Amino acid sequence: MCGIVGFHGPDDVVADMVVGLTALQHRGQDAAGIATFDGTSFHLHKGQGLVNDVFKPKHLKKLKGNSGIGHVRYTTQGANDSDLAQPFTTSYPFGLAMVHNGNVINFRDVAKRLHDKYHVLPKTTNDLELIMYTFASELRVKDLDHLSVVDIFDAVETTQELVEGAYATITLIAGHGLLAFTDPLAIRPLVLGRRDTPGGPVYAFASESTCFDFLGFEFVENVGPGQAVFIDNNYQVHYKNPYELPKNFCAFEQIYFAREDSIIHGRLVARERVRLGKRLARKVADAGLKPDMVIDVPSSGYFAASGLAEAIGVPYRRALVKNNHMGRSFIVATQAGREDVVKKKLNPIREFVQGKKIAVVDDSIVRGTTSRRIVRLLRDAGATEVYFISSAPPIVSPCIYGIDMAMSTELIAANYTEDEICRYIEADKVIYQDLEDLQELFAEEKGHGGSCFACFSGKYPTGDVTHYLRHVQEERASHRPEKGKKNLSVSAKAPEPTEH
Repeated sequence: MCGIVGFHGPDDVVADMVVGLTALQHRGQDAAGIATFDGTSFHLHKGQGLVNDVFKPKHLKKLKGNSGIGHVRYTTQGANDSDLAQPFTTSYPFGLAMVHNGNVINFRDVAKRLHDKYHVLPKTTNDLELIMYTFASELRVKDLDHLSVVDIFDAVETTQELVEGAYATITLIAGHGLLAFTDPLAIRPLVLGRRDTPGGPVYAFASESTCFDFLGFEFVENVGPGQAVFIDNNYQVHYKNPYELPKNFCAFEQIYFAREDSIIHGRLVARERVRLGKRLARKVADAGLKPDMVIDVPSSGYFAASGLAEAIGVPYRRALVKNNHMGRSFIVATQAGREDVVKKKLNPIREFVQGKKIAVVDDSIVRGTTSRRIVRLLRDAGATEVYFISSAPPIVSPCIYGIDMAMSTELIAANYTEDEICRYIEADKVIYQDLEDLQELFAEEKGHGGSCFACFSGKYPTGDVTHYLRHVQEERASHRPEKGKKNLSVSAKAPEPTEH
């Protein structure tokens, strides 16, 4: 999962780009990059780290241009090094700079076709190269002296047919304009905004609408499934396919990844998470649990926890204090790193927790190690009982569309029962959202469209992915220092959590 932005207007755009990328920092903390175009040349700077670490005043001065694209990365495909930071550029045709969010699943097939048909050898393992070179290869067979919008959209359509997976992309076509397009199912988010200035309109694409709030842009629309939007140098907006609701938008965006203040396909993320929490009330009651208070794992658990507390009529407290200068543990590359982040990031308020039965709500349970650390923190602070509640259903299948769940051996719910998971994380009770409730929640509004629940159901919207799933897992395994299935036998033999 990554965050992308693109700007096209009458004046230099780099200042807006830095603000936009900072607003999307939650989507990736491994690397950041910006490419601008000044009418003659591309200007590029990228590197590993956070936006504020990568871009210093000396870099911003060089990023001249009224068009630009930017990216914040967290690693799902390929290794984590500065060579893989986006944007990527190619000099022909015209000069292209591209960013993307998502994953290409048929990357071996696309790479082979590029090599065999167009004699292109990608330089890195980043699948953005596959999208960029496929698009470039289709574009270069057009009449480049008289390139039309129809030609650009035709190259997009062929690219969408050839490249399978989940992707939202933004491309600078030197001397022509700014292009955005999505995969045919719109699994990944992309929105369009506009701000009027004395010199003319500025258009922006972004992964989430929250960027526009910070920059004073008006939300225009979402980029829908298989849609392409091109903004030419006269700031005219052209469309391939009218907007329609997504066919399989990623449900995990609403549960965890997106910012709470973002509106995605007409749904405020914060409101959706409150509704997730309220749906859990029945399961808490059915389990006979009577917590003294509900708390959240900050920050993505907050709204679900408040919804649950409201529904069951017990107090909500923020009893875990977060160090906001630590990163998101989910997107840290190694397990040791994730546990270190949790240890340094969260501190329980003992006066709230001591002597209480605590229902702690998190967005999900993926590997289980972070959950166990949180339970231990609460017990050390004096909690008498800890009920760990996931606003997401059990994650039983790898995500091959851009969320960092590409190894089935890492998914605790794919390999162990709920009781075994409860013992492993040392909780008194584990409660998951029911998949049926999640599906009903995201489909109950007429005309909402569809969602991808593949990580919860094992049903992938792109069809039979058995072949590609093996390739993705092989690629991920080759770049991960930790391999192998968790061994829960020690935890299974440990005393019951209530004896702590």
